Amino acid sequence: MLLDSDAESDVAYELCQVVGRAILPYRSSGAFGTAFFFQGGDDPVGESLLTAADLVGGSGGELGLRSSVTEPVGVAPAVISEAEIVPGWARFPGDGVAVLPTAGLHRHAGDGGWRWRVQPVPAGIAAGPEVVARLGADAGSAFVLAHGVRDDLSRPLEVAIERVVRDGDAVLITTELPPGYVGAPVFIVQAEPTGEVSPYCLGLVLPGIGGHPVATFDRIRAVLPATPGDV
Repeated sequence: MLLDSDAESDVAYELCQVVGRAILPYRSSGAFGTAFFFQGGDDPVGESLLTAADLVGGSGGELGLRSSVTEPVGVAPAVISEAEIVPGWARFPGDGVAVLPTAGLHRHAGDGGWRWRVQPVPAGIAAGPEVVARLGADAGSAFVLAHGVRDDLSRPLEVAIERVVRDGDAVLITTELPPGYVGAPVFIVQAEPTGEVSPYCLGLVLPGIGGHPVATFDRIRAVLPATPGDV
């Protein structure tokens, strides 16, 4: 669904309010990316951190923490080394996805005297196959919430309003995104049969040149039940 510019700005603002605290900056071996919390169900055990598989698995990986995602103020560190988190990332290169069950993140926070204050992307807006099937060759509005990379290497939360299309089985963002956007969640809106317009998290950004494939949530859901550490 392609929106006019005013409607796009409204959607971008609302997404920042609803899921802005799901998003974290990620860095590994000089590569900058984004990760996000996803809540797969009502059970806290179903919570995961998601990003692109190409970003993880090297040395020196770390998550950045904004003050708004932890409490009490001033207790949490600025970054968490992925070496401190057990279990670690499970990589699924065939799907382009990496999954980090968040039990270790919560345990690490508790040991340090702080806790997470996040807004996971809820399962209810994760795009199912029927949402993906409604995409076509005509470009629709896409909203990417990510931590970009400034010249001073600061990592602000940003929203890129782009275009998304489906080409056969591939879902693509048509523009090459700035550094830091790989792994970030992609949102769209679609008109329902009732006439209402609903937001969906389509999936996450994969590396690309000139544009970016999207690992859609039908692929992501397929790997979520896997044992942590499986490849």
